[in-house]
Amino acid sequence: MHMDKLKVGKLGTFFCLYIAQTIPMSFFSTALPVMMRQENFSLTTIGLLQLIKLPWIFKFLWSTFMDRRMETVHDYKRWIISAELVYAALIFLISFLDFKADFYFILPLIILAFIASATQDIATDALAVLSFSRKDKSLVNSMQSMGSFGGTLLGSGVLLLLLHKMGWSNMLPFLALFVFIALLPLVLNRRMQIHRDTKPERAKRADMFYFFTQKGIYKQVGFLFLCYSGLIGTLAMLKPYLVDLGYDMNEIGVMNGMAGTFVGFIAAFAGGFIVRWVGRYWSRILFAGNIIITATYFLALSFIHPVTLMLYVGIFMLWGSYGMATIIVYTTAMDCVRPGREGTDFTVQTVITHLSSMIIAIGSGKLADHLGYRGLFIFELLLALLTFCYITFVFKYDKREENNLPAGEI
Repeated sequence: MHMDKLKVGKLGTFFCLYIAQTIPMSFFSTALPVMMRQENFSLTTIGLLQLIKLPWIFKFLWSTFMDRRMETVHDYKRWIISAELVYAALIFLISFLDFKADFYFILPLIILAFIASATQDIATDALAVLSFSRKDKSLVNSMQSMGSFGGTLLGSGVLLLLLHKMGWSNMLPFLALFVFIALLPLVLNRRMQIHRDTKPERAKRADMFYFFTQKGIYKQVGFLFLCYSGLIGTLAMLKPYLVDLGYDMNEIGVMNGMAGTFVGFIAAFAGGFIVRWVGRYWSRILFAGNIIITATYFLALSFIHPVTLMLYVGIFMLWGSYGMATIIVYTTAMDCVRPGREGTDFTVQTVITHLSSMIIAIGSGKLADHLGYRGLFIFELLLALLTFCYITFVFKYDKREENNLPAGEI
């Protein structure tokens, strides 16, 4: 019972850290385009907002620097707390600036804030890898995904409503305060421990590239490229699809931004236990099968004019499949990190999923333009089938793995 309480405390600590990252990011990504358009900014200027995402794409560049300086729990805590305090301080500073008059000063401050957030994420991911046994890694990944989905729900939904009532300058200090408060569970958790069997090698600058030289790593890299492919195009085009079906922005916000994201939150929680119960191999197959069913459902919708209930079912299936898929992606990514390079290796793997998703999302728009939504959904179904076949043929059942033991462990 004591160990259960300790585990729950650690899981709660990581949930707070992950949701603290996501809420401000989701808020800025959603609120800024709306506010800029209301202030008559040009679409070209609004396009500059893509810059705020760059720190999360390029965070692998400083991950090895951090790995070389993190060995003890105290080291990890110091990096996380320092980065989070900078994150909160920058958000608080932005609240004193006039949105329209100081926009070109606000934008680089937001980028700096996201650099701090990405830095916190590197240290948090590495600490998560080292703080949990192989058996429990899926549970901490549930906290990561739930933090992401919950943060998106609050940042792009609830806070957007509060922004309308409270205003920019009044709301941001509370957002900064929340980021600060989310640190308290980590500060107060004095029983956090890391588990290393041997003293790790010191991380090298080129370790981000050496990751790809590991024996058999191509299987995981291929999986990371394909894992979301049968979903991401539909997710990217879901809002335009709903607009073309006659739904307004408020309805889409409720259907996709709130209801859909909440289902993703619940699915991420359930996915952690599923991976823990049935193991990595069967979870890969099960979640890939869910994606095939989801892609097939949306293809079927393209032959009719779906009613709202049908669309809700599809949205729930889409976000549910995505929520569960994130768990097996993060869990297997943690399995593939090298001692002393936890932050680097996990970051490299998440960047692979970000880049592949970005490519598919961009391509899905062009595909939908030329072939329509039905053509897009056919393409997504083919990608889902390809992913399922890849998993089936490349990965083999390992009894040790199903018992949550590293391959080859006796």
